[in-house]
Amino acid sequence: MKALPVVATACLLLFIAGSCVAQQTSASTTPDDAWHFELSPYLWFAGTHGTVGSQGRNVGMHASAGDLLSHLDIGLMGAAEARYKRFVLSGNLQWIRLSDSRALPLNQVGVTSADVRVGQLVWTSQFGYRVVDHEKVKADANIGVRFWNLGQKFELNPIPPGVSFDGSQSWADILIGGRVQLPVSKKAEVTLLGDAGGWNATAKLDYSFAVLLGYQLRPKGTMLAGYGYQFVDYRGANSSVFNAVTSGALIGVTYRLK
Repeated sequence: MKALPVVATACLLLFIAGSCVAQQTSASTTPDDAWHFELSPYLWFAGTHGTVGSQGRNVGMHASAGDLLSHLDIGLMGAAEARYKRFVLSGNLQWIRLSDSRALPLNQVGVTSADVRVGQLVWTSQFGYRVVDHEKVKADANIGVRFWNLGQKFELNPIPPGVSFDGSQSWADILIGGRVQLPVSKKAEVTLLGDAGGWNATAKLDYSFAVLLGYQLRPKGTMLAGYGYQFVDYRGANSSVFNAVTSGALIGVTYRLK
């Protein structure tokens, strides 16, 4: 994990490479004076693994994409972007709720089952500037914030006195990052994006990156497919630990409103 504050360095190297390509090509694009808006709903078929804990007691976790889908109650994922000339404002929402219930063997206190509910909301807002705007490469540098909310509820049925848990924790991490778009044909484009933050100010480390292939099906519609990776290492109150990697394939569509 220590090797991947490389995300910020990789973004910088991509910007430098993009600048070099732009300088070597004579044609350039001129941004227009209109606002442009895009919506990108998507599905992330992600698995997760890591360590969670509280009050000095930690446990390893591992769940495949199939495991998470089998316990999914509801979820919502999507991104939005507004662009004016070289300025870009974007947002990304990931919200899921999971639950599970298991019967318990006979015991002295008469508890018959255990229920657990877990919710996670991650909202990322970023403000960026297009440092390279060329037909063969486009590169954005950005700064932003990622807000996390984790909620957990644990109950035994029937509930013995003092043996239920209902709690949540929230924090926000400042991020720096970027995006590079590389057209590979008239209708296809590869996008590389990533960000990094935390740095012990809130989370110890918080970073993500994705590689996407977009194919334009209609003038205002583009299909997306790729891979996303997200890591966070947060230490909160009561010696709580949330150290998790979430990664997997994703598919989606981008619709240009204007």
